[in-house]
Amino acid sequence: MLATSKHHLQSLLTRVLGLIQRYPRVLALFGFCSGLASFFLVDRQHRAGQVIAIIMLVSWLWLVLENLLTDKIARRFGLYLPPALLRYVTQLIHQESLFFTLPFFAVTTAWSSGQAVFTGLLGVAALISITDPLYYKWLSNRRWLFLAYHNLSLFAVLLTVLPLILHLSTTQSYQLALATTVVLSLPSRLVSLSQQTPWRWVVAVVLTGAIAFAGWLGRAWVPPATLWLQEMAITSQFDSRSRAPGDSLSSLTEQQLRDQGLYAYTAINAPRGLDERIYHQWIYNGKELDRIPLDIHGGREQGYRAWSRKQNFPREVVGEWQVKVLTEDGQVIGTLRFEVQ
Repeated sequence: MLATSKHHLQSLLTRVLGLIQRYPRVLALFGFCSGLASFFLVDRQHRAGQVIAIIMLVSWLWLVLENLLTDKIARRFGLYLPPALLRYVTQLIHQESLFFTLPFFAVTTAWSSGQAVFTGLLGVAALISITDPLYYKWLSNRRWLFLAYHNLSLFAVLLTVLPLILHLSTTQSYQLALATTVVLSLPSRLVSLSQQTPWRWVVAVVLTGAIAFAGWLGRAWVPPATLWLQEMAITSQFDSRSRAPGDSLSSLTEQQLRDQGLYAYTAINAPRGLDERIYHQWIYNGKELDRIPLDIHGGREQGYRAWSRKQNFPREVVGEWQVKVLTEDGQVIGTLRFEVQ
């Protein structure tokens, strides 16, 4: 009875592999559609977002433990998982992960900053995941490049799902995502090094430390995946009772500025249960004048409304002004611009 069940299951896996090999574009289409669908579910249903986030982490746990689990399954149940099928599963997880996270980063990226580089890399990685000649013939045959690709995908997933599951701040999520990615990549890095090199542990640890250090230095280039501006305005009038700004201004005179002062208003989308400290950084002609801390709380459909007011201005005010909305680590959430004439 048991042997018959194993035989049927093995036969089913073989047929599934045959169908995938016969219709590879269906797999790519499924990964693309399901990834985008997951994003829209998260955006509209926070509980669904937590479930999807957990599924993403479980799938990545499978990738990390794939060799161990396949051996255990073969020994315990006598079920042989074809290597070709495992490669397709890996590709599908990459597709799901990249097309799930990419919309988050696309929405939160400050495109005039270095964040465009990170999001651009994710976009290229997503296209590679659905292009079999690039994924299998170009990427998979280059061990170090595939490892970097794998780590980038994992890092993006962790940045996105950790605030949804654990309600961590952007800074905490970045630290945990970076540490987890670096630690989980160490075994693969050891395998990639020559087995005959006595110093391979030292080399692997040094490389790991260098990657972690570079990742920490480059954190300002990584968009805050789950924080984005839903509404923003520079205005001279503000109704504090209804928390509603007046007309948004793109330019004003020096006299208006000094007589009325200015409000910077932002409505920020954040996951339910997330408490985050952000900053309004007032900049004049490229020089920071003020950095005002604001505490936001996630879960509001219209975004958490926060504002800062500036009344004290330097002697010279004519020129270009910016109010950057930053996380504690300096990641740009958005930028408001106006001109004083």
